[in-house]
Amino acid sequence: MRPNEMTADVMPATDASLTYIGHIETPWTRPEDCPRQGDSVAGPDCALVVAPPWLPALTGIDAYPFLDILYWMHLSRRDLILQNPDHGDAARGTFSLRSPIRPNPIGLSNVRLIGWAGNRVTVRGLECVSGTPLLDIKPDRRHFTPPSRDRAGGQTSPEAGG
Repeated sequence: MRPNEMTADVMPATDASLTYIGHIETPWTRPEDCPRQGDSVAGPDCALVVAPPWLPALTGIDAYPFLDILYWMHLSRRDLILQNPDHGDAARGTFSLRSPIRPNPIGLSNVRLIGWAGNRVTVRGLECVSGTPLLDIKPDRRHFTPPSRDRAGGQTSPEAGG
């Protein structure tokens, strides 16, 4: 531990379960080699490898230039509540940092979609080790326009303006 850091006594998690939908392939094999705050434009090509049951869920993904990727940072500690990220004299609370060390180490990266073929979605902008479990893929909220609903609750096309 670094100076001024603090851990919490935590009980094993029993109140939630997650389903990994695949894994991530990146050039990095160790957390310390990963970039900080990935670059969605200039970063290296990485792959989201989607498991077979989830392949139909990729339908339409190519309509979005940017995606939000959620992943499980399986190599991260989960017990620090105060962290000293810059090795300085003052620690900060975990919830005030973007550190991978969290009670529930869920990573979020905004990435640029490069391409999609079969079960591989090629993206730029990730910041995790190769083999990281993939939790979810969502269109970037800034580029997503949900279909509107008419008053009866039926779907209408976004172009119809209804």
